[in-house]
Amino acid sequence: MIVFAIGLVLLGMYFFLIRFYHRSWKRVPAFSIEAIDDFFPSEKISVIVPARNEEEVIELCIQSLLQQSYPKELLEIIIADDHSTDGTAEIVRRYQEQGVQLLSLKNQATGVRPVRTAYKKMAITAAIRQSSGSLVITTDADCTFPEDWVKTVAAFHQYSKAVFIVSPVRMRPDSTVLSVFQSMDFTILQGITAASVYVRFHKMCNGANLAYEKTAFWGVSGFDNIDHIASGDDMLLMEKIADKYPDGIAYLHSTEAMVETRPVATWKDFFNQRIRWASKTRIYKDKRLTWVMALIYLVNLGLFILLTGSVFQLNRLLFFVVGLIIKVLIEWRFVKEVSTYFNLSGWMKWFPVFQPLHIVYTVVAGFLGLIGRYEWKGRRVR
Repeated sequence: MIVFAIGLVLLGMYFFLIRFYHRSWKRVPAFSIEAIDDFFPSEKISVIVPARNEEEVIELCIQSLLQQSYPKELLEIIIADDHSTDGTAEIVRRYQEQGVQLLSLKNQATGVRPVRTAYKKMAITAAIRQSSGSLVITTDADCTFPEDWVKTVAAFHQYSKAVFIVSPVRMRPDSTVLSVFQSMDFTILQGITAASVYVRFHKMCNGANLAYEKTAFWGVSGFDNIDHIASGDDMLLMEKIADKYPDGIAYLHSTEAMVETRPVATWKDFFNQRIRWASKTRIYKDKRLTWVMALIYLVNLGLFILLTGSVFQLNRLLFFVVGLIIKVLIEWRFVKEVSTYFNLSGWMKWFPVFQPLHIVYTVVAGFLGLIGRYEWKGRRVR
């Protein structure tokens, strides 16, 4: 009876949490360049792309960046090659005559302590040191961009006066189960990101589409004191900047600023990615985010226990199904609206079907993220 009551309390809290996100999502104002009557590009912007063994995707990324509508004389593109062992550097060199800069981390003094895990942070720091722009935009090598991406970010920066800008990321699925599952999961996180950042409930972002003032980066000493963990070039940096510039964080809600990224190719890569994301949880300073993640984990853990317990007691399967239906109903409207914005509403028919898998992955990845190591870009880190 006590367990049943705890379950009801958790589901009740979960209902109000998702309702809060849904209402906050609907409040986020859309932005367009037309909102600024007198916008004229004048700011030098540095786009930084850390890359390691990205020969399959880096060329498409560079071509997309070269098609940007922002004035070429005000746009700097830096590819920070993180000790790639494939043809990444050779591909980048082919575009140097078009202004693309190749920064090799081999023998580089990056300004980040040479710990075993901070490779991506080293790449970004080295690129920022080399950059000449006052506004830095970071993205990933597997991303592509609408042609007004940089221009929209620049306009929003002028409009909002924010020192740290979070922008949307869309994962484009193909027809495989893994890619559709990833895309839906990722899209939900994007909806939560927009809602939470806009109402300043908790901090959340994705490194595939971030912009921040260079002075703000150096103002918090870059990645100092967060360079002992492989990930965190996005969320942990956001926490540092928000501590010093509490009114300087903003969310850019615009499809013109939405970058596209690719799903990972294998289930192993997917779990490694999610374990890497979860590994940051133990060092977040944002207690609201910690409590939110704990609640979400406990709801999924409860359903996971019912699911696995049904192997021994069949009646638990009924409770699992009921709990699953309640969870789907709680999430449906929010997920539907967010999926529509990210042009993924056609996949909503699979949302209930993926729920058992989502529950299992949340529990397993969350647990391993707190205690385990994982593989990232061919490196074994923690």
